[in-house]
Amino acid sequence: METQVHPPTPAEIKTNNLDHTLFSWSKQSGLNPISIERADGVYLYDRDGKRILDFSSQLMNVNIGHGDQRITKAVQRQMEEVSYVFPGMITDARGKLGKKLSEIAPKSLNKSFFTLGGAEAIENAMKLARMYTGRHKIITQYRSYHGATYGAISAGGDPRKFPVDNQGVPNIVHVENPYFYRCPWGTKSAEECGEMAARNLEQVIKYENPDSIAAILLEGESGSSGCIKYPPNYWKAVRRLCDEYGILLIDDEVMSGFGRTGKMFAVEHHGVEPDMICMAKGLTSGYIPLGAVMISDAMARKFEEHPMVIGLTYSAHAVACAAAVENIKILQEDKLVENTANMGTYIEAGVEKLKEKHPSLGDYRNTGLLGCIELVKNRETKEPVTPWNAKPAQMEATNRMAAKIREAGMFTFVRWNWIFTAPPLIINKEQIDEGLGIISQALEIADEYCS
Repeated sequence: METQVHPPTPAEIKTNNLDHTLFSWSKQSGLNPISIERADGVYLYDRDGKRILDFSSQLMNVNIGHGDQRITKAVQRQMEEVSYVFPGMITDARGKLGKKLSEIAPKSLNKSFFTLGGAEAIENAMKLARMYTGRHKIITQYRSYHGATYGAISAGGDPRKFPVDNQGVPNIVHVENPYFYRCPWGTKSAEECGEMAARNLEQVIKYENPDSIAAILLEGESGSSGCIKYPPNYWKAVRRLCDEYGILLIDDEVMSGFGRTGKMFAVEHHGVEPDMICMAKGLTSGYIPLGAVMISDAMARKFEEHPMVIGLTYSAHAVACAAAVENIKILQEDKLVENTANMGTYIEAGVEKLKEKHPSLGDYRNTGLLGCIELVKNRETKEPVTPWNAKPAQMEATNRMAAKIREAGMFTFVRWNWIFTAPPLIINKEQIDEGLGIISQALEIADEYCS
């Protein structure tokens, strides 16, 4: 007689997770994670049947939305052929993905090295820059995030790196962002702020010895550090400096790529071609882990005759490549990049209406569907509702807002005095209205702290 196996209860699932797994960026006691049973489109469903609007595409990666079975079928077809071969072999999926990326990337980038995710893409881009130039320093911005592996988290300016090592890996140099809302130079226009930031960058290049600098690493469009908008002249100024001093320009499109900003890659907004592009997240819309580094034709030519000494066990994993090929096909055939641009305009108008209602809404920075509301106690002084890198005792307002958003049936990224708006690219106007309505409830809490 066969033993009947019963599915685990919600309580058993929660116990297994809390007792036997570790959760990112958190103290492990007192956690109450959402227990997800299924997901479809822009919605998640927990094990109590509650519907949750995903207004940040989880971690700004589920670009095509949840539960698209076209990815499932593509993955199944690949696994029926072959799931894994070592990276020195070739598969049809690997070649198709490389060709497709060459077609959609800036014209001077035609070859890809595949990683497991965004942080490893950054790590390997820095290695390639050092191998190609024979130099060792990497310049990045203070308000940036490039991943959580040792090199990537050192490259970023996110304070979550400090408990790991207050110094980080060597030869990373940070500069100020052109953050006009809180401009370090007190400028009167975004263009002037961009000009001052470029001057500061050039001065740092000179201080650090131009001949020692391998690359400048920038996010294609700022993400989890506050969606800080680049002034229209900034990217071109950085490209000019790189050309003048023989420095490579690395474009981190891990969060901003694959339609997220209303262009396939955010750098397209700025009319600049980088020497490398790092990508992940929207590459497979999070359905399977995959990242990539694309390099310029000039870099590729050097490695024709010189060893490229980087490698990963799961580089160019056939199943992940198949998922990415199908994902890009969906982005193009369903016109999701175009929808992102249209819905970005709609969400900006909606937040402008919220600004009339809520005195705490200090600034909104958005490109396509990558946006951030910045909350202040006073619009004149711009004092934040919660300070940057706040200590636990300073997080009352943020914690209350996050709890209200969860209670109202929405998931989004809430950090310090920021609420992010980065829903899946399939979202429509009705769903945006639903999300902004919930955010409005959270802003009522922020308004209580206004002076």
